Order: sequence, then C-alpha cells, then structure tokens
Amino acid sequence: MTVQLENPIIVQSDRTILLEVARPRAREARDVLAAFAELEKSPEHIHSYRLTPLSLWNAAAAGLTAQTILRQLTDLSKYDIPPMVVTTINDAMNRYGRVKLLRDGDNMVLRSADSPLIVELRRNKKLEPYILGAMGDDTIIIDPARRGLVKQALIGVGYPAEDLAGYSDGTALALAMRDQAVDGRGFALRQYQSDAVSAFYANGAVAGGSGVVVLPCGAGKTIVGIGTMAAVGRATLILTPNTVAVRQWISEILDKTTLTPEQVGEYTGERKDIRPVTVTTYQMLTYRPSESSDFPHFSLMTAHDWGLIVYDEVHLLPAPIFRVTAEIQARRRLGLTATLVREDGRESDVFSLIGPKKFDVPWRELEKQGWIATAECHEVRLSLNDADRMAYALTEDREKYRAAAENARKIEIVRALIERHATDQILIIGQYLDQLKQLAQLLEAPLLTGKTPNAQRQKLYDDFRHGTIKRLVVSKVANFAIDLPDANVAIQVSGTFGSRQEEAQRLGRLLRPKSDGSIAYFYTVVTRDTRDQDFAANRQLFLTEQGYKYIIEDAEAVGLIAQDAAAPH
Repeated sequence: MTVQLENPIIVQSDRTILLEVARPRAREARDVLAAFAELEKSPEHIHSYRLTPLSLWNAAAAGLTAQTILRQLTDLSKYDIPPMVVTTINDAMNRYGRVKLLRDGDNMVLRSADSPLIVELRRNKKLEPYILGAMGDDTIIIDPARRGLVKQALIGVGYPAEDLAGYSDGTALALAMRDQAVDGRGFALRQYQSDAVSAFYANGAVAGGSGVVVLPCGAGKTIVGIGTMAAVGRATLILTPNTVAVRQWISEILDKTTLTPEQVGEYTGERKDIRPVTVTTYQMLTYRPSESSDFPHFSLMTAHDWGLIVYDEVHLLPAPIFRVTAEIQARRRLGLTATLVREDGRESDVFSLIGPKKFDVPWRELEKQGWIATAECHEVRLSLNDADRMAYALTEDREKYRAAAENARKIEIVRALIERHATDQILIIGQYLDQLKQLAQLLEAPLLTGKTPNAQRQKLYDDFRHGTIKRLVVSKVANFAIDLPDANVAIQVSGTFGSRQEEAQRLGRLLRPKSDGSIAYFYTVVTRDTRDQDFAANRQLFLTEQGYKYIIEDAEAVGLIAQDAAAPH
C-alpha cells in the first residue's frame, strides 16, 4: 500500500471521500473534488464528499475522463484508491454516452455499439411505450415527440444518453454584441464568459445546444445568455424568476446588443408582447385559473419558432415547466445557475431535460481574478431566553424551525451588526413577514416583500443603489436576479429551512465587485441548539463548496448581545 500522510484526502470503498481541511493541498483538493463529487457535510476539520452516478455523469459530459479523475484522486489521496471505487468511476463514466440519441434519415433512434445493451433496453418497461421499432441489432427507433421522456427513462435505468439528434433552427434573428454599451463604456465578453458560450454552443455542432452553465451571482450569467443568443442568431425565449428580472434582462439586451426595443418583448402580468426575443417569468407560464385547469400560457413555449430557450436560475425550475420542456427537446436549451443543487432532488431532470453541466468555474477563482467581490462569511449564534427555551421545547416538531428562526433576541444582534457597519449598504434578509415587519419598524428601514408593487420595488432598489437609503429589509424576493452592486453587507435572520440554493442567491447579492475594492460581509444569525442551527449547517455546505471560510461567532462572547441576557448553555 502506498501511504502519503501529508495528502489531504482519504477515498473510502463506500464512495465517500474525506477531506482534511488543515492540510497544505486542501484548497486544491476541494476545487478538484467539486468537478465530480457532491459535498455532503462540512464540519470544522473534515469535509465529506460522495461520488454519485449523476456527479460522475456531469463530469463526463463536461469532458472529464475516468483516467483523469483517478489520476487526480491518486495524486491527492493518503492511501491507495480502493478497487471498488476504481470500478465505480470507470463504470459510471463509461455509461454516459454508451447510448447515443441520433437522427437517421427521417427516424430518431437510440444507437449503441453494445448490442446486448440495445436488446436489454428494448425489453425495458420504462422505455417500451416510446419504442417504434428496430433497425438491426444496434439501433432502436423511438417516437421523436417523446425525446425528453426517453432521456428521463434512460437516466432511470442508469444509461444517460448523449443527445446528438440536433435541433430545429428556429426563426433567424440578426443580432451582434456591441463594442460599447449605450453609455459609451467599452464592452466585451470576459474570457470565462466567452469560454462558457463556446462550451455550450460548440460552434453549432449537434454536441452543443443543450446544457447548464454554472457561474456565481455577479459573474455575469446574463451576459453569457446574451452572448449565446448572439452565437445562435435565432429567436429566443428567456424564462426568469420574476418581473424585476424580466426588466433587467431586457435592459441588458438593449444595452449590450444591436437589438432594438421593437425586437424585445416583455410577457408578464402587466404586458404581453411577443417579439423575436421575449422575456417572461416561470410564474407566468405556470399560472392557471384553478387546479383542474390547463396552463393557458404554456403555448408561449411550444407555439412559436424559438431557436433558443434560456432558463435563468434553472435550479428554481417549477415542476410543470419540466413537463413542457420534455415536449420541446428539438429546441436549444441553456440553463443558467449559481448551483446545480435543487431542494426537491430533481437534479436528474435538469440533466436529462435541460442538459448536463457544460461549464463552471470556482467562485474563489473569479474572486482572485477580481471579477467578483471578496466575501467574508459569519454565523452569529445566540441563545433563546429562558421563557422562549421552554416554549420551544413544547413546540410541535414541524413548527420548531420557525419558533427558533423568529427568536426576538435576533433584533439586538441585527442592531449591533448595523452599528459595526454604520457606513455600509446593508440588506437584512428573512423568511417570515412578521419578523421582517418588526425589524423594518425598529430599524426605520423600508420593507420590500412579494406584495410590494413592481414600481415601488424598483424605486427602492434605485434608492439603495444611489445611497439614498443605506438599509433595506427584504423577504425572499431578494434571492433572485437583483442587481444591487453597492450592497456590501447582508444579515440573514431566517431562511427556507436548509436551502443551499437560497444561500447561493443571498450571498450572490453581495458579490458584484465594489467600486472601492472593499470586501463584502455575509452574516447569518442563528439560534443555538435548535433546528435553526441544524438547518444553518446544511446551508453552510454551499459556502464550503465555494471555498469560503465560515467564521462562527458567539454573540455573547464577542459582545454583540449583553452577557446577562443570555440563557445558559
């Protein structure tokens, strides 16, 4: 057995990988593991990763080989790689693309050089409804209208198809990227943005045209989308989380491309303009008058000759959109996100229906290059007072998180943090409206929620950008597609349970580079020894994945709250 004790990882036969964070090459190892393994736990000293079929298939789709992964693991591991893990990696990587989805004349087919596998798939109950016949020993003819369902079924049986069946062109649209923005400033794609466009589009080859680009908030995912539109040169439908995002997309498109306002349409509750480039929301498409009704706006995705559909914040894709996406596999599909993690566990549907990961880059790498702000992450822990501890103990399990998250003593922490950052632009972010209303009143700060009209919402954002207001209390509407480049402090008082995707969005609000080069501060205020602390540990996984140091502060010990008010612990 080869032993290299200074190396940072241990690969175990159950497909888990342990990373010792204090070792000299730990950061290098973290960046390597992020490409093909999923982070499961990240306590102080040893982080746990797991190799899964989906993580390895995404790696294969992004161009990694089993040989490369095994070489990297061998180079970083203390001990020899268990033979079982070697077999697992080789098998999983070999399964991706062993079956190819192709066009053969007028037919759409599944083809493999592995004839016994084709025989096995022909007999598979999940695929059987979509099979129209066979062509020789190596080819199955499938129903082209069921292309997406075939790909989902193949994921289910463990043989994800490489989709090389190509795409309908869509209506031609002449557009180009500007050399200068409308205000006269020079403009060009950054190198990593250009690389992301190239990885997705693949010069128009059938190997390109569907997949996901993973970039941090603030790194210009919108610009990648616009660059892809210019590369494709076809009518484009863009799906976003909310109306504010719709208008930000439209503003950027008109600022950075040669398209005119007459060519770009907003399709929301307020306007319904269908143009060569149309921007809408997930909520709009999933609206229906009643649970038994059809979705009246789904036809926007299916009835128009789009050459590209862009899914902004693809990790938020609602289930009904998956259904209609399964029906439009002949259109190019670009997913944009800061994290592939979905709280509903439907990452495999993103893989099969939108496409595999085509490009990503570590957040800290972009930070080192100056493209996103340096961030410092803190978890501030405090106790419940005696009366609230007893009330918490008597609370039903399903209500315990809210009871802990709304700990009234958090207000004192928020006040102290605001004093610590008296001259900064501060977002106070939370989940529960009663808590946020109280904070807004006590801090004499504006409150922005999902019920805030779009016009008022836009005015508050503008006032915050211009420094007219220094503090803004926001609900989870601030998670998505808000451009607040001068926000440099966020204080999170409550969240959507243990959501890693939400953590990505909230941290992302701070990562636009600061004009003065200052760093950003991200605080999470957590009630100690409760479900609030348990869920914070899960959210922390995202920060660890990106290489951020996570500083845990005891509110009483560092003087953020009075010692004599603290409950014993």
